[in-house]
Amino acid sequence: MLLARQKTRRAIRDIAARVMPGMVEEDAVDMAKQVLLDAGLALSWHPTRVRFGTNTIKPMKQASVAGVILQENDLFFIDIAPRVEAWEGDGGASFVVGRHADYERCARDAEQLFHELRAIWQRERLSGRALYARADRIARTMGWELNFDLPGHRVSDFPHATIHTGPLADYDLSPSAMRWILEIHLRDPQRRYGAFFEDMLLDDADYR
Repeated sequence: MLLARQKTRRAIRDIAARVMPGMVEEDAVDMAKQVLLDAGLALSWHPTRVRFGTNTIKPMKQASVAGVILQENDLFFIDIAPRVEAWEGDGGASFVVGRHADYERCARDAEQLFHELRAIWQRERLSGRALYARADRIARTMGWELNFDLPGHRVSDFPHATIHTGPLADYDLSPSAMRWILEIHLRDPQRRYGAFFEDMLLDDADYR
């Protein structure tokens, strides 16, 4: 699982480095898939996503508006779920091209909230349900809306659905390390843009 995570985080960085203003979102998705394949990763259990601009507010199960072009000062996020042999990877992150203070803060806050919640989970061993309730409160104090359509989930050897199908936000036990993905999708309250960050819940000793 740690190897799958390592390769997933590296692929996110490699994809982000190839995203440039002027790209059409659909072309970025095709590029991301090729990056994964070139790295020897299997396209796995959910679609490869790269979302630009206004598409960053959409729930993952909702299709992007077609033909969105990344602008000179813009926001995008990546959400990938490659498989390394039998093991599931899953990760996402947001990036800003050019300069835009609001986009930069949103992207930064999504990652910051992830790490804040991970620290709370380590310290208090909250249930998944309580962890997302805390996430909602913290997001509001930051000035954002938390999208509950991205409520975290189990990961494992493929397919994780044979072990557990429910979301982390409905899980009434404290999630075990190296078994759960914590997803944070923040949206501007006026629904103009959003930022996404997800990674595996790990103790500090395993978090590299």
